[in-house]
Amino acid sequence: MKKIFISTIALLSLLSLNSCTDLNENVLDEASASGLTDKQAADGNIAPVYARLPDVFTHTTYFAIQEISTDEAILPYRGGTDWGDNGIYIAMHQHTHTSTDPNLRNTWLLLAQGISRSVTALNTLPTINDPNVKTYIAEARGMRAYYNMLLLDLFGLVFVKNDPQSNSEILRGEQALEYVKNEFLAAEPDLLTTVGPGRLTKGAVWGLLARLYLNAAVYRDRFGAQFTFKPEDMDKVVEYCDKIISSGQYQLSPDYFSIFNDNNHDNKELIFAVDQRAELNGHNRLAYFSLSGDQFPLPAFPGANGTDGPAITPDFYRTWTSAYAPSDPAGTDPRFYKKNMNIPADSCVAASDVVMDRGILRGQQYGLLRVNGAFVRCGNNYRIGKLFNVTRNRPTLPVNFTEQVDFTVAGSNYSTGYRVLKYEFGKKSQSGRNLGDADISIVRLADVYLMRAEAKLRKSNDAAGALADVNTVRAARTAVKPAPALTSMNLDLLFRERGFELYWECLRRTDMIRFGKYEGTWTEKTNADRQKRIFPIPQTAIDGASNIPGYLAQNPGY
Repeated sequence: MKKIFISTIALLSLLSLNSCTDLNENVLDEASASGLTDKQAADGNIAPVYARLPDVFTHTTYFAIQEISTDEAILPYRGGTDWGDNGIYIAMHQHTHTSTDPNLRNTWLLLAQGISRSVTALNTLPTINDPNVKTYIAEARGMRAYYNMLLLDLFGLVFVKNDPQSNSEILRGEQALEYVKNEFLAAEPDLLTTVGPGRLTKGAVWGLLARLYLNAAVYRDRFGAQFTFKPEDMDKVVEYCDKIISSGQYQLSPDYFSIFNDNNHDNKELIFAVDQRAELNGHNRLAYFSLSGDQFPLPAFPGANGTDGPAITPDFYRTWTSAYAPSDPAGTDPRFYKKNMNIPADSCVAASDVVMDRGILRGQQYGLLRVNGAFVRCGNNYRIGKLFNVTRNRPTLPVNFTEQVDFTVAGSNYSTGYRVLKYEFGKKSQSGRNLGDADISIVRLADVYLMRAEAKLRKSNDAAGALADVNTVRAARTAVKPAPALTSMNLDLLFRERGFELYWECLRRTDMIRFGKYEGTWTEKTNADRQKRIFPIPQTAIDGASNIPGYLAQNPGY
């Protein structure tokens, strides 16, 4: 009797990658699956493969460890009462994190579950008679490679697994790199080009292969004093970037912040993204994470606000000001800031006119005034005024974002640090913590141009070619006056440009390591230990695999 395995349950931990814990599956034979079509069975196997992505990209998992570990973001113990979390965000920023960090553990588990779900799909889909199966198998294989690619980048290893009942093989270094590369190459021929950024496509795999080759020198020699970028790797970066650019399928967006709007699923700049549309119950919290607890973006929802989370560091802010001095970057580079609420302070406005500014938010903030849980009204309109930290029981402390932010008492209050509202606050979100519809970019066209520019510099010091690629991106943002063209290019300038274009997009740690800047010094961080380039394997995973001697060794330095 034919059996259909429907992988609808999460696979629980690293141990779901080996025989220590059985896979949890619903097994349906033809009788019990009455009414289930082959299409439903196929869809029911590929959907769980993608379902881990929104959780991987939540504010306290992949985002936190990719951004708060760098010079781009800092999260102090706000007011001495919020975001303390036993010091994990301070430790992450200072590179003193340990193997018991819950955010590292959760990220590890989600990636392990993603791999396990991919393995289940790869074993089940061939038994289903549906025309989509060939494509779904390619997607599952490519997603298994992508989850492993993140494990390689973060933890220095990959899991090779084909049979759900067998132990995974663990690879590191060159072997791990080759495995991920070959899996992407095997998946690519059967992928489609027309299913949108929320699924793995040929373009997505090309972009991920370009990123893999660009970081290959790091993955081969994780703790090297210098990285050796092989010319043949850089040729591959250029090759895959050329494929994407010449396909004509993707376009640089004239309006920079529209790439991160609530309705961005059809934005032509997105190549691969976490699909967060409302019908999928998206929960993009990247807007909520940095805003003040007294910023309420939505007149319809008086419970939807920020949480006074991370700010940008003064160090990162000064890369902007030094680049454009004596001009203000807000009036020079459209990626820095977008003014949306063009109204005088202490005004009455229609609900439709309450649209938050975007980008890097500085100084005194204005917005909807809230008293006893309700917004102050002016007839049918809403009162806009100067904001204070009322929700923090500090009603005389203005919501006035300052450049300085650190781990001192003064540097940790609720208003320290310039904040980031890059992704639009979800328009349907009753709390700021749910229904965030903005798809989260994984690969987009601007990054492709910048990767190609970097490969040109690293292979042959082709500064002219790299400069042309960088200026193509800068010139594309024509919704307002674009940033001025640069006149020269080198690796330091390119690193700065990647910061301007890709801030808050979960790429900073990987970039800093590749450019040799991760052991540097910035606000509240002096640790120069190269072994911190990868994170510790969570202690729970080490403990769980302890019945197989030598199976899972901890990373050096932890």
